Amino acid sequence: MDLIKRGVSEIIPEDNLVRKIERSIKTKKPLRVKLGCDPSRPDLHLGHSVVLRKLRQFQDLGHQAILIIGDFTGMIGDPSGKSKTRPSLTLEETRRNGQSYFEQATKILSTTNVRMEYNSEWLGKMSFADVILLASKYTVARMLERDDFTGRHKAGEPISVHEFLYPLAQAMDSVAIEADIELGGTDQKFNLLVGRDIQREYGQEPQVILTLPLLLGIDGVEKMSKSFENCIGIGDPPQEIYGKTLSIPDTLICSYFELASDVSNEELTRIKRQLGDPKVNPRDLKRRLARTLVRLYHSEEAAKSAEEEFDRIFVEKEIPDQIEAYRLSPANGDTTLVALLARARLASSKGEARRLIEQGGVSVDGKRVEDVNAPIPPRSEFVLKVGKRRFLKVVRS
Repeated sequence: MDLIKRGVSEIIPEDNLVRKIERSIKTKKPLRVKLGCDPSRPDLHLGHSVVLRKLRQFQDLGHQAILIIGDFTGMIGDPSGKSKTRPSLTLEETRRNGQSYFEQATKILSTTNVRMEYNSEWLGKMSFADVILLASKYTVARMLERDDFTGRHKAGEPISVHEFLYPLAQAMDSVAIEADIELGGTDQKFNLLVGRDIQREYGQEPQVILTLPLLLGIDGVEKMSKSFENCIGIGDPPQEIYGKTLSIPDTLICSYFELASDVSNEELTRIKRQLGDPKVNPRDLKRRLARTLVRLYHSEEAAKSAEEEFDRIFVEKEIPDQIEAYRLSPANGDTTLVALLARARLASSKGEARRLIEQGGVSVDGKRVEDVNAPIPPRSEFVLKVGKRRFLKVVRS
């Protein structure tokens, strides 16, 4: 229970979880631990890793992990936390994204005791009569208790009837696999609770739900999301994982260690104590966190190499940790550094940009640019330096 409770926001109800575990140990029958996977965005980041790592802990304890790829519910679109109706996907799109999700998820999960199921296998077979029967088991009043539905209703924003079906469909996933436990973010609490109610209506023992906090992105403001461009992808190259981790606010160091890494509880306590010690530089802990994350998704060698490259570019060349980021969009059509310098306002014009390069005042990742016709480097991100103190991190969109 100490391992399971680490980093968890709520266990509902906790005494039921204890009983389920005790029964599992006695009967030697693994618990079925469910995680619903949103196939709308196939690229996983550290925010997704929070629930996946918790699922891996259940696997390590001998239980069965079941990933439910919402290829059918993806055609509805989960309204959780949304202020307007979400666009739906085709079945082909959800299947393709679901396969990508599974391939990335197994970087964290063990492949020996994990099942992947597509919920179209049972939801797609339900007749209209089945749907009416399911809908009769939950009231509109209960649905409107959801914060997002309540807010939209009061604001006069449209709520489509099919959105009410999403939590019911997700609940049927729990019925179909007879889930013992379901994991999800705190924003999924309502849906998970509906699963308990519907399982009870269909004569099953209700699942226990575990909600986990939403990991803040590297901006320290919004939850980690590709939409907010503040995420660290688990498939990112080592250098990007390392560099992005170094850019997080100091206030996120503990939560990243707790939720996104596998350091022990004892070590986590030491890290918290070190953060409160004025003699300890938080940057050193961030460097350790960055190495830890690169090691998790790549290797020890990759972590060492990423740190050495970061030091070569940023420390030895005296580039500050916190520098402005500039998104390089293909739509702008810029292909040369001269054009980029002018558009990013590091030079007042292309003519001035050429003069700066000719005078040796422009460098990319610490290397001086000598050719006024030099193309923009093809890599995903790099640091431009103009003069002695002007820096810009360029990131391709």
